[in-house]
Amino acid sequence: MEAKFGSCLSIALDGLSGTKVETQAHICAGIPSTTIVGLPDTSLQEAKDRVKAAVISSGLDWTEYKLTINLIPASIRKAGSGFDLSIAICVLAAMDKIDKKSVEQVAFISELGLDGQLQSVQGVLPSAIAAKKANIKTIVVSKENEAEAKLIDGINVLSFSHLTQVINYFGGSVNQICVKEKSKKTEEKNDDAPLDFAEVLGQDNAKWAMMVAAAGGHHILMVGPPGTGKTMLASRMTSILPELNFEEALEVTSIHSIYGKALNKLITVPQFIAPHNTATAPAIIGGGASKYIKPGAISLAHQGVLFLDEAPEFSPLVLQTLRQPLESGVITIDRVSKTVKYPARFQLIMACNPCPCGMSLNKGVHCTCTAIQKRRYFSRLSGPLLDRIDIQIIVNNISKNDMDYNKNSLSSAQMKDKVLQARAASAERFQKTPWKLNSQIPGSYLRSMIGQQSKAVLKLKDYVDKGTLSLRGMDRTLRLAWSIADLESISSPTLDHIDQALFYRTRIK
Repeated sequence: MEAKFGSCLSIALDGLSGTKVETQAHICAGIPSTTIVGLPDTSLQEAKDRVKAAVISSGLDWTEYKLTINLIPASIRKAGSGFDLSIAICVLAAMDKIDKKSVEQVAFISELGLDGQLQSVQGVLPSAIAAKKANIKTIVVSKENEAEAKLIDGINVLSFSHLTQVINYFGGSVNQICVKEKSKKTEEKNDDAPLDFAEVLGQDNAKWAMMVAAAGGHHILMVGPPGTGKTMLASRMTSILPELNFEEALEVTSIHSIYGKALNKLITVPQFIAPHNTATAPAIIGGGASKYIKPGAISLAHQGVLFLDEAPEFSPLVLQTLRQPLESGVITIDRVSKTVKYPARFQLIMACNPCPCGMSLNKGVHCTCTAIQKRRYFSRLSGPLLDRIDIQIIVNNISKNDMDYNKNSLSSAQMKDKVLQARAASAERFQKTPWKLNSQIPGSYLRSMIGQQSKAVLKLKDYVDKGTLSLRGMDRTLRLAWSIADLESISSPTLDHIDQALFYRTRIK
């Protein structure tokens, strides 16, 4: 028997980045067998059984010769079931069941059911982006992934429900199997009114602090007794953040696609992610036991808000893993087989009680905690972690005057307008730099703009000399002061802004 050969394309994902993979099939004389080479994982090794069943279910015979499937480049690990369709197509091309030339430059991304139906897979959006960058003109996906793939302009997207439809489209001739279209999941409609800061009674100081945090992208810690509105304040943070631009929306949507969410439009609203305090470190930072490394909560909150309610109740390991991404905006997940990077530039909001019983603030007459219990509880938030939190505020119980519903209170729309004005001022100031927010600016750059001998900088240097602030704390205080100045439409922070920033930085001990 003369050897036969067929090939097509697919995409291997590594985090958000993708690599073009050429899928090759080689049929020659020998003991009937199917071998997959090119660093496939377990789910990909199982593809030979799924593909064989799908081809037979489509009315075609499987080869009775030795079949070798190669995934190029062999140096890159391939994971997931998204290679099923490309394997089936290259085998059928080698068997002369379809037109070889028509599939050579087409990327096939779909899982196959045993009955030949095309199934949806994770990460179609970043795969489509990678295909476009690799100058692949056409990709083939399942009907369920069609809307997600078509979010990318400049690439031809073909979608099918069954393998027989793909075979006939690319020059084959089989009896097309009628497939009952799966009922499309209707989008969950949220009939509730959008969350608004106007619903929060009182807490004007906390609302101002939230505006400062939103204006500069700062992290915030709220401490107060139960029922004072800490969760209400945090859950409304995204209502005053600007919508994502196209590049940010594409990145955020890609992360959610890899996570496994079915998407039919770009995510343009900052996401609010609030994991439970029993969440494990892999759930927060990403990873998992399999070789398919999924993004965690901090990446799902990219360009949005990560809220840790009852923060001291989280595992110390979880809290400490936040320190590096809080600085870099990227999380690197290392495994024996591979290293994956996911973006994780989020705003962290933490809330906690002042002690285990929550009643130690003010006079604390109802507090039942001992001094050592209070110290042990709050010490779970380590110094290095708190040093990365720019705003620390006390959220006290409201008075009876605050309960007046007719009292004028800032709405989310009003607060958002002020935040947008402040962000526009900082963007204009840093337009010749790669940064946009005050929280992203290196301290040395900020100090040089104000002047090393200015009263504001000299005052901060005194605090560093006294040991009240670390050098990182000094830089963060200066960034925070500039965010306050931007909200007040002042071109440069004054000593009053420095004092307010120092109050936020050193309020909780």
